[in-house]
Amino acid sequence: MSIFGKLTLAASVLSLASATPVMAQTIAITGGKVITNTAQGHIENGTVVIKDGKVVTVGSNIAIPDGATRINASGKWVTPGLFSPLSQVGLVEVSLEDSTNDASADEADFSAALDGADGFNPKAEAIAITKIEGMTRMAVTPDAGAHIFAGSGFIANTSGSFDSITKGKAFMAVHMGEKGARLAGGSRSASWAYLRNALSEARSYRPGRTREGALLNGPDAQALKAAAEGRMPLLVYASRASDLMTLVRLHGDYPKLDLVAVGAQEGWMVADALANAEIPAIIQPQDNLPGSFETLGATMENAARLQAAGVRIAIAQIDEAFNARLAAQQAGDAVANGLSWDAAFMAITSTPAAIFGLDDQLGALASGMNADIVVWDGDPLELMSSPDHVFIDGKEQSMVSRQTKLRDRYLDLSNIHEKPLAYR
Repeated sequence: MSIFGKLTLAASVLSLASATPVMAQTIAITGGKVITNTAQGHIENGTVVIKDGKVVTVGSNIAIPDGATRINASGKWVTPGLFSPLSQVGLVEVSLEDSTNDASADEADFSAALDGADGFNPKAEAIAITKIEGMTRMAVTPDAGAHIFAGSGFIANTSGSFDSITKGKAFMAVHMGEKGARLAGGSRSASWAYLRNALSEARSYRPGRTREGALLNGPDAQALKAAAEGRMPLLVYASRASDLMTLVRLHGDYPKLDLVAVGAQEGWMVADALANAEIPAIIQPQDNLPGSFETLGATMENAARLQAAGVRIAIAQIDEAFNARLAAQQAGDAVANGLSWDAAFMAITSTPAAIFGLDDQLGALASGMNADIVVWDGDPLELMSSPDHVFIDGKEQSMVSRQTKLRDRYLDLSNIHEKPLAYR
């Protein structure tokens, strides 16, 4: 064979080799207490097999594929990754430094058109800190600035990669109650009138046909249209029981709206009405003292009372840019105040996934679900428990953060005088 022929053959072999699919890694997590969030319930000494970023099978006494990488979870808990239903992680780096705070736009001409994803930094220090506490997904929202509409939020994973936003423009957020009243002109009636008229304008909006004297400019009306037509969740911040009843009436006037109450500190007072309207609530169970006149009825039994009435609840460290990871602690406190363990855990996993239309992918361990999985050294709702392994879409994540680096740096001070001056 000529030199040319040999080169051609070699090139062909290399081409075929590169075209051959890479063998997908199969991982089997064995021996743990598996929390499925499905009809399978809790499985003692269970096994979870994952491949290609998906859960393949979950159960006990199941065959483990040959060549699978095994992770021994004996004596540990295996759960779906936690899902924060509302945070500002990645929008704020240093809260007191305006140049690193993209959570709100107090002087902007736009409101609903603001897209939180445009300000998201997946390399923010808080993301790694959030991830190593077992949180794999989060709903991230901007804050209201000059108008009652905060803009659109998004769903992201906590991998820290630049493609970590998994669902952009996933919901719209609007502030009512005391804050909405202030932003809309000074009263609650003004804020609700503004909201109703804005929804009406958004539903009838056609590009290039903004009417003179409209409340919303073209970009805001266009951005709000999906929520106004019920095609994306509208998250409404409302704390006082009377505000929540106005929200229920809004649902009656516009039944297609996909409404979610946020805060709902006095939700227990009107739990039956919220349940009948099928309005879920994102709450912070530790809210038990009145921080304002609209939260005089706050109680740590709010979660249990809402759940008992049939309201779907999701639990969050609401709008927290640094401590969204404390949602598990919030859920544990809810259990201490009457909520069942299963309901509390679902409130930080499967219920947030359902609120944002992702319950066919996230929040449970079942065949075909995304392999967001955490292996814990104990009960995830216990304060002293922590993750040993975190998987996002089947890929094991680093458990290193700025905090762990600082811990390791100063853990042993026996030879501190031998280290550089910066360590002292």
